Amino acid sequence: MSRFFPRRAALAGLATLGVACATGPQPAPAQDQKATAFVDVTVIPLDRDRALERQTVVVRGDRIVAMGPAAGTQVPSGATRIDGRGKYLMPGLAEMHAHVVGGNNPNHEALNRDILFLYIANGITSIRAMLGAPNQLPLREQLRRGEVLGPTMYVSAPSLNGNSAPNPDTAAKLVRAHKAAGYDFLKVHPGLSRDTYDAIARTAEEVSITWAGHVPAAVGLRHAMAAGQSTVDHLDGLLEASVPDSVLASLPPGQPVPVGVLASHVDSRRFAALASDIRRAGVWQVPTMLVWENLNTQSQTPEEMGARAEMKYAARQQVANYVNQKRNQITAQRNNGVTSEIAARYLALRRQALKALADAGAPLLMGTDSPQLFMVPGFALHRELGIIAEAGLTPYQMYESGAKNVARYVAEQLKQDGRFGTVAVGNRADLVLLDANPLQSVANLTRRAGVMVRGHWVSAAEIDKGLAELAAKYAQ
Repeated sequence: MSRFFPRRAALAGLATLGVACATGPQPAPAQDQKATAFVDVTVIPLDRDRALERQTVVVRGDRIVAMGPAAGTQVPSGATRIDGRGKYLMPGLAEMHAHVVGGNNPNHEALNRDILFLYIANGITSIRAMLGAPNQLPLREQLRRGEVLGPTMYVSAPSLNGNSAPNPDTAAKLVRAHKAAGYDFLKVHPGLSRDTYDAIARTAEEVSITWAGHVPAAVGLRHAMAAGQSTVDHLDGLLEASVPDSVLASLPPGQPVPVGVLASHVDSRRFAALASDIRRAGVWQVPTMLVWENLNTQSQTPEEMGARAEMKYAARQQVANYVNQKRNQITAQRNNGVTSEIAARYLALRRQALKALADAGAPLLMGTDSPQLFMVPGFALHRELGIIAEAGLTPYQMYESGAKNVARYVAEQLKQDGRFGTVAVGNRADLVLLDANPLQSVANLTRRAGVMVRGHWVSAAEIDKGLAELAAKYAQ
């Protein structure tokens, strides 16, 4: 994102949100071995596109220990019973391009508690933190032990970019240091030379750690795929790879292709073949559609974007900063010849590319890149899903990218426990209880009766109370 909206500046802006008090039901108590049973509920297991009516699901500790027809599944004596009649139980979802605050912010603990609560409040029970810092490693463990209420968190190493890794030797040393420090994966940003990128890939293979993120302009999508990058975020390189070589040859080498050039010269007929190549390579795509729409749309005024309902969960000064930033972006775009029509054409191409990936069966993961421009953690995911629905994906395809696929990614790429992401015995008890069928509409995801994270139940009343506290705090 640093080409358009500097990530460090975005997170630094969160300093305006700092408060000393905790929000919502914090911290989570240690996991109770007393059982919880969802009784007579319709289960959306997400193992495939189906719904199982009149089921009982029993949780003990952080695991699902029983599931079956309500008439024949025993509820343990003393269990907490949650009435599931007329409700739908599905796996918690993941935010696979999230950000939390680094330790250089003096308010990082309070800020991160608020961010993590916002994720839980929106049914997000796993996150991949994409700009790692040392303070996030102990936070990751506190979350896993249930000492802090929040999603299970997978933490990237600090950014590998043209400044932090200016040459192959420095990059190789950083890869080894990040692996030794205990980060879950490496984060790649723009600015890397191809030689430096290749040094990262070689060393990562040697020490057994995967890498993910951007595709540097000097590297290109096809080279990143061949090297084995585990995720490509933001659809990086996909539109560029669909521009004729003759057009690319006329541009400065190693520099991002301007939006106006992409809007005018992308050959969308190339999407299907490229998506098939991505599927065969097994490179996960994290589209982050919302952030690019926020960055590039000119169809809404900055003031309209700042008035979105979820902005009440951000500090007033931060929202004002977003509005000013968006005004400046629109001015800069128009000065560079990017009209509202060109911006709309560019965003339409991104949606076409995503649909081609889904049609080809390319592996997708759900993510938004929040907090970011007009993006409140958790709430941003629901806007993301609305955009993806407009691109033509089904609700099941979207949920699969945020649940079952995430478990596969964690098991295959991070080499960690992948027993989650579907409602099944033995899986981690990350669950969302809904008042309406999510397979009928993604809008029904907002109708939450409660969220369970690693076996800890957070009722709708607790969620509403925590959100009200946040809104009141940020209104001051």
